[in-house]
Amino acid sequence: MDIQVWADVVCPWCYLGKHRLERALAEHPGDVTVTYRAFQLDPSPVPAPLPIKQAVAAKLGDAEQMFAHVTAIAAAEGLTLDFDRAVAANTFDSHRLLAWAASQGRQADMLDALQRAYFTGGVDVGSRRALAEVAGSIGLDAAAAAAYLETDAGTSAVNADLNEARELGISSVPFLVVDGKYAIQGAQDSATILAALEEIARREAVDAGR
Repeated sequence: MDIQVWADVVCPWCYLGKHRLERALAEHPGDVTVTYRAFQLDPSPVPAPLPIKQAVAAKLGDAEQMFAHVTAIAAAEGLTLDFDRAVAANTFDSHRLLAWAASQGRQADMLDALQRAYFTGGVDVGSRRALAEVAGSIGLDAAAAAAYLETDAGTSAVNADLNEARELGISSVPFLVVDGKYAIQGAQDSATILAALEEIARREAVDAGR
């Protein structure tokens, strides 16, 4: 089974969704390959780090209730979201870093590290220096990551993901595409994801037997 997951590093629901997907897969008996694909909630440039609460308030007004809601849901599943420390960032370079990590078989680990750095460490994931440090924190070569980020490597891969998301009409994430034809939208709970995967496996077994 192949699962393509469109997600953004700074999306709290994507952080929660990744956690829930991994819990579901731990109970799913089949072989599954998961690939994370780039999506940007906001592709606008971020000239300088700005507290995320301030940035969101400037666009949407008071969002304290929204922050509190998702923080409580995440906490119930063992995840920490510290929006008082999080800073707004353009995530294009972080997606390029994920493409680099994927080439070394560490994409999921890199995404987890970036999300934890953003949501709990107040790390500016729009900073190439900070991104290289996060790469180093999971045992990858920080110097190699820094050198990679100073080139345009990975740009075409990220743009391809973003273009495919537009073609598929994806407007919110996380968004899962299973075996190229089944969609699971949003950070569904683990039981729901598991049930969906089991149903997909059943359908495909029936189709294969025809």
